[in-house]
Amino acid sequence: MISRIWGRLEEGAIAFLLAAMTLLTFAQVVLRYVFNSGMVWALEATFYLFAWLIMVGISYCVRVHAHIGIDLIVKMLPAVPRRTVGLIAIALSILYAVLMAWGSWNYTERMMMLGIEAEDIPVERWILSIILPIGFALLGVRLLEQGWLVATGRAEGFQLADEVAEAMVLDARDKTPGPGDTGPGRGGHGR
Repeated sequence: MISRIWGRLEEGAIAFLLAAMTLLTFAQVVLRYVFNSGMVWALEATFYLFAWLIMVGISYCVRVHAHIGIDLIVKMLPAVPRRTVGLIAIALSILYAVLMAWGSWNYTERMMMLGIEAEDIPVERWILSIILPIGFALLGVRLLEQGWLVATGRAEGFQLADEVAEAMVLDARDKTPGPGDTGPGRGGHGR
């Protein structure tokens, strides 16, 4: 239940950030090229919205297995070595997330101590940058969840996106005749 709520919040945050970034950029283009005007702070705001989108998106992609990787050799291994390699990959990824969370927390803390404001937005920079340690902490939590699934045998390894398998499923679906199709070139599925 909590996991489902957290997942919905994550998806909602990603949708909101993407929509805000798109609308702000669109408004800036219209103001600049139609009214020969603009908002001075729009570029910097878009930059920070994009940073927040990426940092929330990193952990989301671990949850939905959307990160890509080269795992051809790993997939050829038997089940136990495949799980072991997956656990090693997850452990190294957790180490990376911890190091980045710690480093970004130090950076954010310095910005807080110095009280530096953003260039065009009247907000202290640490407030805009706080997503860095939060995002890496979220990544660490998602990696721990994935590690638990592998360790308990509910996943074979570090689950990555399999673009080839997805493409093959879509290709097979395109080749399957739909209702009313009379063959290639007729109906909606012909080539």
